[in-house]
Amino acid sequence: MNSITLHTKALVKMLKARAKEGVQMSEVFLVACGGSLVDLYPGKFFLGSESCLLRTDLYTANEFVHAVPKVLGERSVVIFCSHSGITPEIVEAVKVAKAAGSLTVSLTHNKSSDIAAFSDYNVVYEWGDESSVQNNPMAITLALCLEILQHSEGYVNYHEFQEALLKIDDVVAAARKKVGARVLTFAETYQNEKMFYILSSGASYGHAYGFAICSLMEMQWLHASAIHSGEFFHGPFEVTDKKTNFILLVNEGRTRPLDERVLAFLKSYAKNYVVIDAKELGIGVLPESVVEFFNPVLFYSVLCDYREALANIRNHPLETRRYMGKVEY
Repeated sequence: MNSITLHTKALVKMLKARAKEGVQMSEVFLVACGGSLVDLYPGKFFLGSESCLLRTDLYTANEFVHAVPKVLGERSVVIFCSHSGITPEIVEAVKVAKAAGSLTVSLTHNKSSDIAAFSDYNVVYEWGDESSVQNNPMAITLALCLEILQHSEGYVNYHEFQEALLKIDDVVAAARKKVGARVLTFAETYQNEKMFYILSSGASYGHAYGFAICSLMEMQWLHASAIHSGEFFHGPFEVTDKKTNFILLVNEGRTRPLDERVLAFLKSYAKNYVVIDAKELGIGVLPESVVEFFNPVLFYSVLCDYREALANIRNHPLETRRYMGKVEY
């Protein structure tokens, strides 16, 4: 039994136990901060797209604490993610959900995390270059959301989704090999640039945001902003010129036309843009009915290589911080 199966079986058992008590889940809240919030975004997009019955919301932890949803209660499943498991905002958020009687599931890399004490079920996930992406929080969250949907109302593409979970590791491994030379070219070309716009759509918009705030702003002290491909033509495209830097994540699936529209415009009016296309990188081997939900899993792994190459050529280690964990805030 792989780790995802272990976690999903545990969740289904808890859902069935609540159902026997007459409690049917009616909402799913996904709560985290920063990069961990990004890991939860695909799950939010998946449930928002595929569920007819479940209300689904994504919250940054401190807002969840200070603006508690009135509906939060025993009919709520709340999934939390914190790499350290000790971030004060997320610990407080888990306490809030637990006090409301919600079913709480936490994901962390820390075996001694604080959040585990307030969770009905705690997942300790793997991390690092050699880790299977199936065992990273983004894929685990997708698998948990799949089971919640299946338990609540059934899902016509349930088996196709499970198939994609099994195949995504091979897709990512092949894609990372394919971009090996590209990441070095990217780093050499853009090493002295200070501002980037990251564009994408669908389940991957969360990772466009994550690459901006975490990989570039936090880890490289560079200016960056995420723009939804669907919003690009409603204001942001006015900054386009031959000097502006863009990174476009092109999805495979229903929102691909949004990304392709941006690409067509950049080809006409921009010069400095990088295109990372999930279809070109081989994600099309996944079942067509669910492939769109796995774009961000691929983009995350590939963009880790892009940011590492940039960090190396700039001599700015990814772990370097000015403020995080160093001053009061």
